[in-house]
Amino acid sequence: MAFIHAILTSMGVVRERILLVENNPEVCDLVARQTLEPLGYKVEVVTTAASAIQESVRFLPDVIIADLKLPGLSGKDLLVALSSQGLDMPIIVIAQKGMEADVIQAFRLGAADYLLWPIREAEVVSAVERVLKQVRSRLERETLARQLKQTNQELHRRVRELTTIFAVGKAVTSITDQRLLFEKIVEGAVYITEADCGWLLLREERTKTFILSACRNVPQSILEKLNQPWEDGISSLVALSGESLSVHGEPIKRFKVARLGQSVLVVPVKIKREVVGLLVVIRQAATPFGASNQALLEAVADYASISLVNARLFKTLEDRVRSLQSFVESTRINERIKADFLRQLSHEISLRLKSVWGQLDALVNSPGTEQGYGQTSVILQANQELKYLKEFIESISIWYSKEFSAQVGEVDLNEAARQAISRFQRPAQYAGVTLYAELPASSIKTRASSSHIIVALEGLISNAIKYNKDGGQVTVHLAHIVQDGVGWADASVRDDGIGIIGDEIPRIFDLPKSKETNGIPHLAVPGITLPMIKEIVLFYGGQVWVESEPAKGSVFHLALPLFIP
Repeated sequence: MAFIHAILTSMGVVRERILLVENNPEVCDLVARQTLEPLGYKVEVVTTAASAIQESVRFLPDVIIADLKLPGLSGKDLLVALSSQGLDMPIIVIAQKGMEADVIQAFRLGAADYLLWPIREAEVVSAVERVLKQVRSRLERETLARQLKQTNQELHRRVRELTTIFAVGKAVTSITDQRLLFEKIVEGAVYITEADCGWLLLREERTKTFILSACRNVPQSILEKLNQPWEDGISSLVALSGESLSVHGEPIKRFKVARLGQSVLVVPVKIKREVVGLLVVIRQAATPFGASNQALLEAVADYASISLVNARLFKTLEDRVRSLQSFVESTRINERIKADFLRQLSHEISLRLKSVWGQLDALVNSPGTEQGYGQTSVILQANQELKYLKEFIESISIWYSKEFSAQVGEVDLNEAARQAISRFQRPAQYAGVTLYAELPASSIKTRASSSHIIVALEGLISNAIKYNKDGGQVTVHLAHIVQDGVGWADASVRDDGIGIIGDEIPRIFDLPKSKETNGIPHLAVPGITLPMIKEIVLFYGGQVWVESEPAKGSVFHLALPLFIP
């Protein structure tokens, strides 16, 4: 009531109200009838402090003029009483001359001004106007403060809406997980529309049904329908019309969503004018969603549309990037295969040349004719080394001229094993090793680069020949095995060689092989190292391992995921 009076007073609709607390008729007549009422002030007169307290609550005066010498409760008592009641009204006290000490006490108790009796009309008007000027200034400040508060609240609401819209937009451009993105969209929709719950339905392209893709603050019975077809009873109307729909109050009882609230707003999510989703928010109260709520929700729906378009583009781009990454990685493996082979080549040639130089040096430094038989033996050994070196270089030329394809597709391990075995039949013969094949009648397939798998098998065969014993045997065996319910294509290469010490087995595929071949002068066989073989197999999702005992040979396994067309 005081607020309404203050507003009307500030607008000039009513004049200020003044409560006069005085029991002297002469003073009442001078102050009220002769001075204030002619100026347009509305004046009420009471004669006691007790009645002044009651009238202050009812009349809500802008100024109180009270005599300090009242019967019963004094004017000072009135000041204390009004303050204790929380009534913040300026009081002008009237005192007789000689009561200056009482006036000072009144000021300490909160009096705004004072008048000394006898008084003149001009003094009354001047005192009242001084106090009312302060009152008007305070009312203006309060009015401005209320307006500022309302403006701040509106601004805060707008900032909150824009912040939410911005957050949704940022999520659309930064979150690639669609499930999380849809949850953010529904969360933002519920927040900016000041709804109690909401959900997002997206159309499934194959069946054209709408799937519950995300929801917020919904009952468990609806939450259980997540990622399943769901009909809320009202969204289908928007799906047909393509226009936003707001329903509240009695009409909403016709729809299934009435059990969730009394006001609903549904907006379509469109791609090229085609409805591909529906964004729904609900309020428990019957408070209707306004035009601003609809505009904001449609903005969120536009972001949802953008996210769906982005998802399609991102998937296409991701597939292309994955393909390019696979090609680049395969090409990198090709380069590493060649680099690995060149290191092996350099090592083998250096060993052979060192042996030849050693033999020739022994021949040059021999005493001559006295060592004729020894010279002949040295020449024969050097000749043998040169023969090995010639065969090795010829083998290298054939091996290094092959093309490594980065094309990933179906690989028939039977055919790959045949090519690898055929390639190493001649080197095996020179090394005094028999090379066998145990291949199944039916094909065993995997997905990889054919050239990579062939070179990996060649590496295992090369290793088995190099570290075998004279007259030993190398067997290449293919089989279909099952581990933990998963089918694998297993290629194993068995040798009768020197074997591997137990401590070295866990590191055999991680360390370059440095042990010698027990001094047996086998032909050096070109091939890649075990670490390189491991890298190739792991790239295609496979695994490698070895079973071995010293002096009893080794079995190296290369297993790749089985491909079933």
